[in-house]
Amino acid sequence: MSDRIVIVEDEPELAALVADYAHAAGYTADVFGDGAAALDALRRDPPALVVLDLMLPGLDGLALCRALRADANPLLADLPVVMVTARVEEIDRLLGLEAGADDYLCKPFSPRELVARIKAILRRAGRPAPVVAVDTLARRIAVHGKALDLTPTEYGILAALARRPGQVFSRAQLLDLAREGNASLDVTDRAIDTHVKNLRRKLDAALPGVDAIRSIYGLGYRFDL
Repeated sequence: MSDRIVIVEDEPELAALVADYAHAAGYTADVFGDGAAALDALRRDPPALVVLDLMLPGLDGLALCRALRADANPLLADLPVVMVTARVEEIDRLLGLEAGADDYLCKPFSPRELVARIKAILRRAGRPAPVVAVDTLARRIAVHGKALDLTPTEYGILAALARRPGQVFSRAQLLDLAREGNASLDVTDRAIDTHVKNLRRKLDAALPGVDAIRSIYGLGYRFDL
């Protein structure tokens, strides 16, 4: 299982904010706006944890959580769930916890607190926080909590690779992603190879013996950790 979380929230702005903070903490995040679509996706590809809104259109959070706990797949039955809701009554919190939620957070909540709870739950489940953390807000990447000294182009390339471990990116894709948020960057297609070489050197200093960025012949590069 990857360091991927699923956010099930029908308020787009809140879902995007939670996803941004999850990315900054080093997790990848998929967002769904309704319970039925989320349940289908969870059954196809169980993540590390689910952030689940209680009030959802169609299949609500309680029903979704109960469906997970009753699933024959142990990856779903034991899937960590953090439930969030605007309903603050004690009975709602009890219903959420009785449905199988591992934690419960009332809106409005601090995204930083939510991420802290996610990390704590995954630690208890035996899943450490990611080795490589991408902070999209500060445009910084840390390895074991220590920030790497990266150029803007190197940040763009490594952030793209680290957010989707195992996915192969072509040079052209990395070029486009490196320019996101900084269109003035003067980077050519073949210059990506030079930046990747520099990134490998910096990653090797932080993670000795780990071949984190792999070359895929004829295709591009992939991040493996």
